[in-house]
Amino acid sequence: MANELITRARAWLAEDPDPETRAELAALISEAESEERPADVPGGAPDVPGGAPATAELAARFSGTLQFGTAGLRGEMGAGPMRMNRTVVIRAAAGLAAYLRAQARNAEGAAAGPGLVVIGYDARHRSADFARDTAAVVTGAGLRAALLPRPLPTPVLAFAIRHLGAVAGVAVTASHNPPQDNGYKVYLGDGSQIVPPADAAIADEIAAVGAPADVPRPAAGWEVLGEEIVAAYLARTAAALAPGSPRAATAVYTPLHGVGQSVLTAAFAGAGFPAPVEVPEQAAPDPDFPTVAFPNPEEPGAMDLALARARATVPRPDLLIANDPDADRCAVGIPDPGADGGWRMLRGDELGALLAHHLVRRGVRGTFATSIVSSSLTGRIAEAAGLPFRETLTGFKWLARVPGLGFAYEEALGYCVDPAGVRDKDGITAALCAAELAAGLKAEGRTPADVLDELALAHGLHATDQLSVRVPDLSLIAGAMRRLRARPPRELAGLAVTRAEDLAEGAGELPPTDGLRYTLGGGGEVSAARVIVRPSGTEPKLKAYVEVVLPVSAREDLPGARAAAAAVLRRVSEDLRDALGLVPPVG
Repeated sequence: MANELITRARAWLAEDPDPETRAELAALISEAESEERPADVPGGAPDVPGGAPATAELAARFSGTLQFGTAGLRGEMGAGPMRMNRTVVIRAAAGLAAYLRAQARNAEGAAAGPGLVVIGYDARHRSADFARDTAAVVTGAGLRAALLPRPLPTPVLAFAIRHLGAVAGVAVTASHNPPQDNGYKVYLGDGSQIVPPADAAIADEIAAVGAPADVPRPAAGWEVLGEEIVAAYLARTAAALAPGSPRAATAVYTPLHGVGQSVLTAAFAGAGFPAPVEVPEQAAPDPDFPTVAFPNPEEPGAMDLALARARATVPRPDLLIANDPDADRCAVGIPDPGADGGWRMLRGDELGALLAHHLVRRGVRGTFATSIVSSSLTGRIAEAAGLPFRETLTGFKWLARVPGLGFAYEEALGYCVDPAGVRDKDGITAALCAAELAAGLKAEGRTPADVLDELALAHGLHATDQLSVRVPDLSLIAGAMRRLRARPPRELAGLAVTRAEDLAEGAGELPPTDGLRYTLGGGGEVSAARVIVRPSGTEPKLKAYVEVVLPVSAREDLPGARAAAAAVLRRVSEDLRDALGLVPPVG
């Protein structure tokens, strides 16, 4: 087995065009060969407790291939088919180019001339290299390629696709993943991320690609776009705001070491908002993300420096705003006298409800949409306003395709407030909208917390929480899902499970997906509850999304209702963790 593994690794090494990963893999192969020799032979490996680490590492890297799907590619960087590297990227770009050429051949009345592919990238390690490789492959395949001028937010790439009339776009980014990861996200010409069957068709083309050396990669021939594409995006951000709306809200802002700082500050200046107060330790792009364990605003500790900056800023700002590293997500914090230090971060569902309410007040029309794991409160807001509402599967690849879309969000801090400009989540325009909301409320002597109270009184208190279990082995997730399918819970937190749906079989208009949905009956103070369990699409996590709804008739009853909801959410999560049978730490 070890000899076969080393043979496969040597074959990969012979094709690898990257000196960096070649050196890394050669060293691993040498160590693995040493481990194969008995310890009493000169040069043999000493006994290592727990097995042979280099051989185990090779096995992990050559246990299969990174699978291309609706999330594109994402994984840890390094040599081998199970890592993100230049070989994997070259093959992915060649497969995408082959797919685009086939689509053009099959299209009736296709426009003459080669289609344009726009390529953007963030500031992670190797992102610029992967972007240039993609441009070279696309050019070598007879298509036109255009690179964004520098590391920029993913929403700029999504905007550029439609603005330039491209047939596709590629964003080299791992979003909010840890520093050792990178990824490859594909958009088609409508400006939204791929969905089936395009993902499978592209994956088939990738599988048919031979050695990287056989993929034409000219040294030049693609275009590097100028700053005018950023200026065009910034000009479009004004569409997210109402003309003449108040702009006096002040904010502390962190891009979490990502690429959002220059674009967001320019957008705020162009809109007439005061310049955000920066968090200096996190303002510049840094692929090592030195101040956070995970560069995700939702992760514990990620917002500590920003919260400290907000508390220390005088006069007190109205908002705290954060983007994830590629700035397609937006997190918001608000002053709260009852919270530790006087500030708290809004949950993604809370900000989604606030933005929905704000856009309704502004007169935005169209369909309001959320993913199935998001709060049902936006549906209530849309219904009360006489607007259509849709639920989709998780991810903006689905939300962006809702016909007649007016607003969309998902609980993982993704918001689309200008679907005509960016058909994807956009953390820059979401931040502008949040600032407009805060400025308008400030002019009225009110706060976002007041609006959340009013929404609870009008539609019931919708409280949500998430149970997230990070696992060292993906097979644990598959095992937990099998256990739940075989033995679904009959009750959670004393609430009877009145309906159990296996989303893999499809549900209503939803396409099949790996997930389970439980509808819970009311009981006590709870009028309704639901739970959805699904594997994460981008991280080794199993996630459960819980919502409970409590009717509230008076403002003075809200603190007690929130405490009761929190207790029910906690009990549901505890019961669900037991049913899952997973013990790894919750993160």
